[in-house]
Amino acid sequence: MIGLRLRSTAGGKAEHVLFYFAWWERQMVSGKKPLVAVVMGSDSDLGVMESCVEQLRQFGIEPLVRILSAHRTPAAACEFAEGAEAAGIKVVIAAAGMAAHLAGALASRTMLPVIGVPLVAETGLGGLDALLSTVQMPPGVPVATMAMGKPGAKNAAVLAVQILALHDSDLRQKLADFRRKQEQTVRQKDEALSR
Repeated sequence: MIGLRLRSTAGGKAEHVLFYFAWWERQMVSGKKPLVAVVMGSDSDLGVMESCVEQLRQFGIEPLVRILSAHRTPAAACEFAEGAEAAGIKVVIAAAGMAAHLAGALASRTMLPVIGVPLVAETGLGGLDALLSTVQMPPGVPVATMAMGKPGAKNAAVLAVQILALHDSDLRQKLADFRRKQEQTVRQKDEALSR
């Protein structure tokens, strides 16, 4: 579990602050190895990527969550990517802003599918820099790039579930139920308009 708390900054703006990681405790209780890794370039990305983690949990998937930077911790990022498959990871979700090379750097070091989530940073080009850095991969090193921000983070989780559901009938059923629930919600909203 990612524990976050809100702290007021001098500007009065709320900032997500890393409070604690209790992932290993959940894993010790469940005894399951994580199938999905959610990797972020900075703890400032936690506010957006929490929606990815929560979406995975709705499908019963407890991900491994890491903070690794393609630029500030390149050796650690490389080591993680090269060891992810042996650790039981099946899908990697990588999120970063600005010169968002994290997803591509990880994809270059693993055979696992990598899903990229470009993030909007406080400085930079409003997320366009991250989007282009994530989506413009050279041939032979693909990154499945999602939309920017929380919608992309949630879709990254759903895509990871779709990949895993190819070989997991229980997960496939959860995915089908999720889709039915989405359809039902839209139909109910449509019916409410005509009342």
